[in-house]
Amino acid sequence: MNALGTPLGPPLALLAELTHRCPLGCPYCSNPLALDRVRDELDTATWLRVIDEAAALGILQIHFSGGEPLVRRDLATLIGRASAAGLYTNLITSAVLLDEARLAALAEAGLEHVQISFQDTEPANADRIAGYDGGHGKKLAAARMVRAAGLALTINAVMHRQNLAHLPDMIALALDLGAGRLEIAHVQYYGWALANRQSLIPRREDVRAAVAIVAAARERLKGRLVIDHVVPDYYARRPKACMGGWARQFVNIAPSGLVLPCHAAQGIPNLRFDSVKERSLGDIWAASDAFERFRGTAWMPEPCRSCDRREIDFGGCRCQAMALTGDAGATDPACALSPHHAQLLAMAEAESAAAEPAAFVYRRYAKTPREAELPA
Repeated sequence: MNALGTPLGPPLALLAELTHRCPLGCPYCSNPLALDRVRDELDTATWLRVIDEAAALGILQIHFSGGEPLVRRDLATLIGRASAAGLYTNLITSAVLLDEARLAALAEAGLEHVQISFQDTEPANADRIAGYDGGHGKKLAAARMVRAAGLALTINAVMHRQNLAHLPDMIALALDLGAGRLEIAHVQYYGWALANRQSLIPRREDVRAAVAIVAAARERLKGRLVIDHVVPDYYARRPKACMGGWARQFVNIAPSGLVLPCHAAQGIPNLRFDSVKERSLGDIWAASDAFERFRGTAWMPEPCRSCDRREIDFGGCRCQAMALTGDAGATDPACALSPHHAQLLAMAEAESAAAEPAAFVYRRYAKTPREAELPA
C-alpha cells in the first residue's frame, strides 16, 4: 500500500544514472541543467546496497546510464552484483569509450544487453551533432563488438530536424549492425533540449512522413527488428503516458543518490526528492512526497480529471507541463484539450519553418552554465 492506501506494486525497472560525466556535447542532453559533480556521486558500496534493495523490492531490470557510465571504474563490479541478484542488466552508452577488453570484462560480470546511441548515419553530421570528432566510427565498431560478444543490441536513434531525412538509412543501419531493437526517439523539449528547440524541432509534415516510414518498416521487418517510435509531443493530439505514468513503473536514481520518478523530474521546483543515502529505495518508492505528488489520478485538474483517458496517459508529462506553462500540475500542453495546446502548436510550426536552424548550444560537463545563462 502507498501513502494514499491504494495498492502499489514494485517498479518494473531502475535507471541507475552513475554519473553525469560525458565526453559528448549533445544539444538535446536529457540530464538536468544542474549536473552532479564527481565528488557528489554515490560510491561503490552505496550502489551495491541500492542494487540489493532494488532486487528485494521486486525490480526486474536495471539500466546503467549516465552521462557516460563507462567513465565509472566500478561498472563491472556493479553489473556483477546486479546479475548475481537476478536483475536483467542493460548498459546505455555512447560507446565512444568502449573497447574489446572493457566489453569482455562487462560481459564476464553478467552484462546482457547494450544500448548505443547514434546521432546520424552520415559520419560528419553525426559527429557534428554529438560535438565529438570521430565518434560515429567508434560507435559502429562498438556495436559490432557487442554482437560479436553475443550480447543483445539496441540502437537508440535520437531524431530531429537535422537528421530526420536519414530515417530510412537509420533503420538499415540497425539491421546491418545486427540489432534486435531500434528505438527511434524524437527529441522531447525540456531541459537542455529546450534551449536548442529551434535548431531541433522538425516540421509537422516531416513527422507525419516519419510515422509512415516506421509503420512500413515495422511491417516489412516483423520478426527481424523491433522498432519503438516516440514522436514529438508537440504535434500530438493526446499526450503519451510519460514513463508509464508518474511513479507507476519506473524509478530513477541520479548520480548523487536522489531518487526520481523520471530522469527530468529535478526540473520541477518545490518537489523534495529523497536520497538513498538517507532512506531505503523501497521506502522512497512507497512513501516519498515527490512520488506521491502526481501518482495516480487524484491530483489531476480538469479536463484530465473527467477524461476517459486519465488512466491511459495519466495526464501526460509533468516536466513538459512545467517547462511550457510554469505549472507541473497543469494539463500537458501536448493534449488538444489543454488551453495551452493551440499556442504550443503555433510555436512549433513557426520555429520549424525557419529557413535556417539556430546554431547548437552544446552540452559540456566541464562548463555547465546556470539556467539563467541559457539562451531564451
